Amino acid sequence: SFIKRAGTVILLATIFIWFTSNFGFVDGAFAMLGEDQIEMSILAVIGNGVAWIFSPLGFGNWQATVATVLGLVAKEGVVSTMGVLYGMADGGYAALASAITVAAAFSFMTFNLFCAPCFAAIGAIRREMNSIKWFWFAIGYQTAFAYAVALCVYQFWNLFATGAFGIGTIAAIIVFVGFVYLLFRPDPNRKARKQAKVAEQAPA
Repeated sequence: SFIKRAGTVILLATIFIWFTSNFGFVDGAFAMLGEDQIEMSILAVIGNGVAWIFSPLGFGNWQATVATVLGLVAKEGVVSTMGVLYGMADGGYAALASAITVAAAFSFMTFNLFCAPCFAAIGAIRREMNSIKWFWFAIGYQTAFAYAVALCVYQFWNLFATGAFGIGTIAAIIVFVGFVYLLFRPDPNRKARKQAKVAEQAPA
C-alpha cells in the first residue's frame, strides 16, 4: 500500500516537474525550451508567482522557491535543483552568492529542514493517521513552524549583523515571544493531574 501510494504521487510529481521546467512561452508561442531558457519555463512563472511568500525569509526568488517546492518530492532534490538552476556544474557559485545572502541561506536551510517532509513520508502520515483532518493539521503545523523559525533566523541575523529593523523584524519578535511563552508557560493540566494522583492514592 505504501509503495503504491508513494510511487503514484512521486511519479506524477516528477512528470509535472519535467514538463513545467522544459516547456514555456517563447515570443508568444508555446514550445520546448533550450538549456539556457529555463527562466521562460512554466516552472519559473509559477515560482515567480509564489516567491513573495518567502520574501520575509530572505529567499524570495523563483529559483529558491522552486527548489523548496521540489523538496516535497525528495529533500535531496533541493540541493540538486539549486545546482541546476544556478549552473553549479559550470562554476555558477558566484551567481548563487549574489542571489542569496548568508542570512537568507541559513533561513533557506532552516525552512527546508523543518517543513513538511517528502511526498513518500506525507503518504505514510496520511495512511497511519487515517484522518484527513489530523493529516492536514500535521502538514500545516510543520510548515507553519518551519516558516516561523526561518523568519526568526533571517530577521534576527539581519538585525544583529546590519542593524536592519522593519515589519519583518517586529513579526519575528512577536513569534519569538510566542515561542518563549509556550516553552515556559505553566502546565494547564498540572492541577488536574495532581488531583487525579491524590484520588488514586486515597484509601478506598
